[in-house]
Amino acid sequence: MAIRITCINKDNGYHENPNLAITHLGWTGDDGKPGKSTRLEIYNWIKNERGLAYVTDSYENQVKVITAETYNGTKYLKTEADNTTKNNLLSLPECK
Repeated sequence: MAIRITCINKDNGYHENPNLAITHLGWTGDDGKPGKSTRLEIYNWIKNERGLAYVTDSYENQVKVITAETYNGTKYLKTEADNTTKNNLLSLPECK
């Protein structure tokens, strides 16, 4: 199953890496059903269960969401490099 990340929630603290501010991600599954999960839930699903997540960029291209870790082991999500310099995850709207 693949999910399309459609929105994010962030905390208001300072983060050297802005991707660490993401606390929750809203998504839609292949079946059209929406869901919302924490950053760690999506991280574990991609990393351990071979889940596939993506965002759609401003050109409607699918950009794969991948797992990453900071130097001290904090787990987060980011997108693979694409044709834009903007951050595809942080550019998503806030989830309601």
